Amino acid sequence: MEVVPALYVIATPIGNLEDISLRALRLLREVKLIAAEDTRTTRRLLTAYDIKTPLTSYHEHSKRAKLDYILDYLEKEDLALVSEAGMPGLSDPGYELIVSAIERGISVVPVPGASAVITALVVSGLPTDQFVYVGFLPRRKGQRQRLLNSIAEERRTIVAFETRHRLTEVLNEIEEILGDRRLCVCRELTKVHEEIFR
Repeated sequence: MEVVPALYVIATPIGNLEDISLRALRLLREVKLIAAEDTRTTRRLLTAYDIKTPLTSYHEHSKRAKLDYILDYLEKEDLALVSEAGMPGLSDPGYELIVSAIERGISVVPVPGASAVITALVVSGLPTDQFVYVGFLPRRKGQRQRLLNSIAEERRTIVAFETRHRLTEVLNEIEEILGDRRLCVCRELTKVHEEIFR
């Protein structure tokens, strides 16, 4: 029986390097190449576990140049895809690689683990039975306000990512557009300086 190469979509820690599965560590050692959103962050993780597997970058600015190379590589060999933090394909360029691999008939194997979305949701104290994830809020104020207006009537818990630089401005916009709602802000989850504001 012929062994078919696979794209292993491997979750990495969102902060604390100990939050990685044994399976993920084994696969990161076994593959011959890792496509990483941020090679510096991934190198720190690999070094912590004495993993010597070579890295190739696959991020927002390199994805067009690297996509065909990685897909061609996957025709012959297994490859691991990792995000800077958390599960690849969720608010990062890994999504396009995963879709392209599926379209080419390449096996895509999830290796679950840490997720900032789920981690924030479960510690928020907000309902977890149904939620809406809107990803990173748009940088431009007009686009961001249009998005907020589009979810103004949403009753499920809403999860969004925002940078600390715009957080105060965005919180003011949320209050103005979405009104008086329960809110939770999580930052540096699983790290030494973790903060959760409810």
